[in-house]
Amino acid sequence: MSERALAHIEKIEWVKPIEGADNIELIGVLGWVCIAKKEEFKEGDLAVYIEIDSRVPKEDERFAFLASRNYRIKTMKLGKFQVISQGLALPVALFPELKNVKVGKDVTEKLKITYASEEDIVRKMSATELGYMELKQRKSKFFKNPLIKQLMRYAWARKVMVALFGKKQDRKGGFPRWIVKTDETRIENAPFYLNSTEPWIKTEKLDGTSCTYAVSKAARNKYEFIVCSRNMRQKSRLQSTYHDGNIYWELADKYDIEKKLKAYAKKKGYHKLVLQGEGVGLVQGNPYKLKENRFYAFNLVTDGVRRGTEDLVAFCEEYDLLHVPVVSKAYMLPKTMEEMKLEADGYSELNPQVKREGFVYRSLDGQQSFKNVSREYLLKHSQ
Repeated sequence: MSERALAHIEKIEWVKPIEGADNIELIGVLGWVCIAKKEEFKEGDLAVYIEIDSRVPKEDERFAFLASRNYRIKTMKLGKFQVISQGLALPVALFPELKNVKVGKDVTEKLKITYASEEDIVRKMSATELGYMELKQRKSKFFKNPLIKQLMRYAWARKVMVALFGKKQDRKGGFPRWIVKTDETRIENAPFYLNSTEPWIKTEKLDGTSCTYAVSKAARNKYEFIVCSRNMRQKSRLQSTYHDGNIYWELADKYDIEKKLKAYAKKKGYHKLVLQGEGVGLVQGNPYKLKENRFYAFNLVTDGVRRGTEDLVAFCEEYDLLHVPVVSKAYMLPKTMEEMKLEADGYSELNPQVKREGFVYRSLDGQQSFKNVSREYLLKHSQ
């Protein structure tokens, strides 16, 4: 279900004491800082690292100590010691089923780790998984059968079930394979970027729902218009989503995106054109306190090539579309992770009275990018 690796094998980079603490200390995993039991790790040890926004299975007794936290992994601040911990690291020795697994290996499915938020689970599911959920809702009695329940543990079985017994709306069509899904790696998982000596474009990261719009040339001067959420195609304005109504089509209609993409593709002679951005407003709890839904573009892809932010801005200005706030066009990255994390904190340009989610950094040619999520924002929104 998860494309993002919520749990992976990593090396302990460093171990540091916490002033005044007798039983705990700080450890470094990639660019993450976590709290661990004193002397549980030494530098160079291997650990199972479980990222924030994850939920561990309550059936696994190795995670019983997390019962009081509803088995959820989130950003925590220990005010007494003035330290922030993000994620959970456990010794590989606790997991014999992971013997000989190499550093960097994704063990999310192996350990049955899921997203902590039910909304995230639904939002990031594949079309098949969503179809299975809807089929299961309609045929609840059938799916309570012990044999069926056992069989449905397997992804291939759920896929077959939807194909054989699902209605047309359960087989809504997956995300087009030729479109790259929106997904930025966190700087904590890619600390090597801090060695960069090149300028970057820095934009505000917005908290909403990922929207993808595209046109594909079907015949001479005729283009098919495609609307997608983060993980699946939205073939109809009536298609149900986890939002009230269908925000993806609502925004397409509001900004006349189909007409604008077709006009630009014809003008430039592109066969495939993709515009991706964030739908914000009455979603995700409306963090920006907006009275309407808005679309802010952050990706422009022409015939498979992601363009730089300046090209995106020029396109948006030409076609009267909004783009994510550009904070700097020639930004030099800090040299330490702590400097990087501190600069993510602050207030949003959409509403200067609310905290921003963080920043996205992109190389001038648009080919490299990563995100820096504010710890302040995570502390506030992960309660």
